[in-house]
Amino acid sequence: MTAWRRAIELSIGGADLARLASIARSRTEPASRVERARMLLAYREDPSFFAVGRALGVHHQTVQRCVERALAYGPMAALDDRQRPGREPTITAEAKAWLVSLACRKAKDLDYPHELWTTRLLARHAREHAAAEGHACLGQLVQGTVCKILDEQEVKPHKVRYYLERRDPDFKEKMAEVLCVYRQVRILKETAAKSNTKPSDAVAIVSYDEKPGIQAIATTAPDLPPEPGAHATFGRDHEYKRHGTVSLLAGIDLLTGKVHALVKDRHRSREFIEFLKLLDEAYPAHTAIKLILDNHSAHISKETKAWLAEQPAGRFQFTFTPKHGSWLNLVEGFFSKLARSVLRHIRVASKHELKDRIMAAMDDINQHPVVHTWSYKLDKAA
Repeated sequence: MTAWRRAIELSIGGADLARLASIARSRTEPASRVERARMLLAYREDPSFFAVGRALGVHHQTVQRCVERALAYGPMAALDDRQRPGREPTITAEAKAWLVSLACRKAKDLDYPHELWTTRLLARHAREHAAAEGHACLGQLVQGTVCKILDEQEVKPHKVRYYLERRDPDFKEKMAEVLCVYRQVRILKETAAKSNTKPSDAVAIVSYDEKPGIQAIATTAPDLPPEPGAHATFGRDHEYKRHGTVSLLAGIDLLTGKVHALVKDRHRSREFIEFLKLLDEAYPAHTAIKLILDNHSAHISKETKAWLAEQPAGRFQFTFTPKHGSWLNLVEGFFSKLARSVLRHIRVASKHELKDRIMAAMDDINQHPVVHTWSYKLDKAA
């Protein structure tokens, strides 16, 4: 007579229990791991192989094997298949190393028209040249095997990740100068807050930059408004008409949040000087105007220097960000927000309309100014 199967006492720790619950709900984990996690959780609630098997639609022996493996090796180890001997690998470690080194070169360096490898192209090249390099085991190499070998080494030759090279030898020194200006802003704000007054007008600190190439694009057919139950978004015809581009010259007063702006067709020295004249009119004659700006040619041109030489001493003071250091300029965040909230999807009938709408956006922002604050590495400023 067959003996009754005795229930196995299975204890699962809190951390493992949470992980099992997460895997059991996952939509990205392999199906086998999800199913075994559910078996263990169900068995924990009702320690019966037959009941769990019936509930999950599997054989009771499958549940028993899973529970026994969890008891022997731990609940997380029970989710994965055990290692099997399998057949000996036919691709040698040297052949894999050769393939990876090949992937680390550009396809164009080997006289291909492609800039970078595709896995299919890499597999074809390896098949054609492996024997001559002493790796005959790659003679039948396929794309899927290439992907597996590259994944093992975490090499993705078909992708590009951009980086920013520091070409300014004085990057740290110039960054410290910019941070010192931001620290001065913080001190002025704290002083005004303690005395419960507005910041002194003895100095104005403005973060300035240009946003060129804003396109004046017109629609060729009317936009369709959202319609409940039909389509949730605005409908727009794919065709459009270009009316040229404009440049936004803008500076944010870091003490008050006010935005000073001009919209012009170009952003040469004469437009920059026009912006400086705008600042000159906006502040009292005794105010020292400090600008944080990049190294654009218009900011250091002979025309600009000649105009600055005619101004009272100390009226304008420039602090330049280092090359490839425009991220140090607070106005960049303002431009990003403007692009997302105002300029994205904008359609106009002419450049003139685009200019008017951008200036209207500046007026709207100045009705509720936001004081921008820099905090990154500010305490490390010299």
